[in-house]
Amino acid sequence: MTEFLTPLSADTLRAAGIPAPWAFGQADRVRFYELDALNHVNNTAYLRWFETLRIRYMAAYDLSHYRPEDPIFVLRTLTCEYHAPTFLNDDYIVTARCESFRTNSFRKEYAVWCRGRLCTTGSAVVVMTDQTGERKVPLTDAQRQVLLDRDGARDDR
Repeated sequence: MTEFLTPLSADTLRAAGIPAPWAFGQADRVRFYELDALNHVNNTAYLRWFETLRIRYMAAYDLSHYRPEDPIFVLRTLTCEYHAPTFLNDDYIVTARCESFRTNSFRKEYAVWCRGRLCTTGSAVVVMTDQTGERKVPLTDAQRQVLLDRDGARDDR
């Protein structure tokens, strides 16, 4: 297994059996506190895994700087669909990519892979706004280009 919490390259993902177009991910291991009463990963843990990877993704793709004067990204929607359970001490890889973008937002896809199979998928719509969160702000040309180049995102403007 690759080093935990380190962003994984597309080549590393392919070596782990994760197909294209996934090009960004990270490995980790299921912890006891992520389990539910039925002894498998609680549904809220998957959403946390998506959020953790989303923050790493935004930094690695240079999409967000967290300066007070910068526009901010807000999470508009988040979905999760379960395909197979994951259990304590399972090693897993969570992946993320931008599927498409519009003028002020982009749609992310997520997947969790464990024991050689797809266990969970999800999606999110992320919107760029001013600091108050009240006014949408257009993605910059540079931001759109990163999403095109690194993830092959579709331009839905």
